[in-house]
Amino acid sequence: MNPNKPPSELRQAITALRPYFRQAAWFSLFASLLVLAPSGYMLEVYDRVLNSRSHLTLAMLTLLVLAAYVLMEVLGWVRSEVMHEAAMAFDRRMSGRIFAAIFEANLKRMPGGTAQPMNDFRTVRDFLHAPALLALMETPVSLVILVLLFAISPVLGWAAVVAAVLQTFVGWLNERSTQPPLLAANRSAMAAQQYVDGTLRNAQVIESMGMLRDIHRRWIGKQREFLGLQALASDHGGFYQAVSKFLQNTVSSMLLGLGAWLLLRNQLNGGAAYMIVGSILGGRVLAPLVQIVTQWQTVVNVREAYGRLENLLGTVPLRPSGMALPAPQGKLQVEALVAGAPGSQVAILKGVSFALQPGEVLAVVGPSASGKTTLARLLVGLWPALNGKVRLDGADVYAWDKIELGPHVGYLPQGVELFDGTVAENISRFGEVDQAKVQAAARAVGLHEFIMALPQGYDNPVGREGAMLSGGQRQRVALARAIYGNPAFVVLDEPNSSLDEQGDAALTAAIAQLKARGTTFVVMTHRTSVLGVVDKMLVLRDGQTQMLGPRDDVLKALADAVAQARQPVAQASASTS
Repeated sequence: MNPNKPPSELRQAITALRPYFRQAAWFSLFASLLVLAPSGYMLEVYDRVLNSRSHLTLAMLTLLVLAAYVLMEVLGWVRSEVMHEAAMAFDRRMSGRIFAAIFEANLKRMPGGTAQPMNDFRTVRDFLHAPALLALMETPVSLVILVLLFAISPVLGWAAVVAAVLQTFVGWLNERSTQPPLLAANRSAMAAQQYVDGTLRNAQVIESMGMLRDIHRRWIGKQREFLGLQALASDHGGFYQAVSKFLQNTVSSMLLGLGAWLLLRNQLNGGAAYMIVGSILGGRVLAPLVQIVTQWQTVVNVREAYGRLENLLGTVPLRPSGMALPAPQGKLQVEALVAGAPGSQVAILKGVSFALQPGEVLAVVGPSASGKTTLARLLVGLWPALNGKVRLDGADVYAWDKIELGPHVGYLPQGVELFDGTVAENISRFGEVDQAKVQAAARAVGLHEFIMALPQGYDNPVGREGAMLSGGQRQRVALARAIYGNPAFVVLDEPNSSLDEQGDAALTAAIAQLKARGTTFVVMTHRTSVLGVVDKMLVLRDGQTQMLGPRDDVLKALADAVAQARQPVAQASASTS
């Protein structure tokens, strides 16, 4: 690790949990020391009770050891609660940041823009109160036990040290043999899950064209690959767990026999009782290490999850909070815009420039793959530009805090998405539902009567992804969402692709109504129905501006270009005839 490099966000979040770790470590220390209570009880019974033959002494010693057991369990429970609270503090600090990073990575089509980082985050969070970490906190007590063993006999102490070294070596072998197949199994599991997600998103296509059997066969192959790798890792891990437990059991018996041998040679401090105490303490020295080896698969998983989260947060850094800006009025400037898909240096838009005043409507037309959808995404600040800027009232749209800017912007993407909730919630963007504004938006797009005919009206659920509505109805609800609250700037990408004639008329009326209030519109379209309310037109071809100007001038230029293109064809037909 570079000492000059500042710690990552994830490391800072873990470092902030030090007070919890310290508390848990103290509880672990006292709880682990109480493990010595049975040995002390045994010594006292041998020494005091059997010599004095006192029932009262036996009763008091028994009560004391029972109290020690209760205290040990209470301390263990408190330690677990402390670490659970640490996990919750970690969640409160990082869950929103992880969600935002996933969201931004998905917007930019970057790795990590899936649900997997949330699973990784849960893995790291849950490890904070997992048995492996709690066992690690108990290892300092092993040093105390070693000191006691050396006090009984240096031979017993060194025998326990050798056993601990062997146990550590078994842990290293376990790591070396299980890590490669386990990591490969995790990656294979993620690939299988992503394949299932893609399959579910395209369920209608798969069912209609009879592709299910072949899709299922491919998924089975991925699943079997994952299960095979997991079984291999489990076999290796199981073998070393067995070796680890064998060592623990063997050490106890070995120390008992070694203690007897030392006793016969009069080299054991404390007499015959300490022979048994040494055997018990030897097993306790290895207990944390055995627990860690047993839980090693969890350790590997959390380490891999932590690494993936580090990469995600490093790739999608936290955006600095900028100065609050006044609400935009809708003045748009696009300056020599060069842009492509995020992460790609291949330009889709090549030097596009134009400007709009508040209340103006621009129609962007052009053939497929001319860059219309890319332009729409840049206009609302979803994608960064390779060069140039999109400015709204002079401010960079991409850098503008979307929480602050969002209420003043409307966006209807080409692929309409509704969310599980009511009609009113979807129109109001899942903020506080202002019924008057919701109804105003619905009326503007001609949807009010349809909504009122629903069983629950505006409180009617739309279903998952708007499944309860038709394509045209979903598009109208999304259009109402885009114009909710009379935003200053609205971008519509193919807004009438699923609309019928009545829907087209409602769309045109809605644009005209908001235009009169000063809303600036940019409409990407293949259809001419909205051209009646358009002020300017931009013709894109291969990502470049082919024509730009007032609507009537551009339409005339397009008509002239079509007429000129037809002249040679007409002349060729005349000469042939």
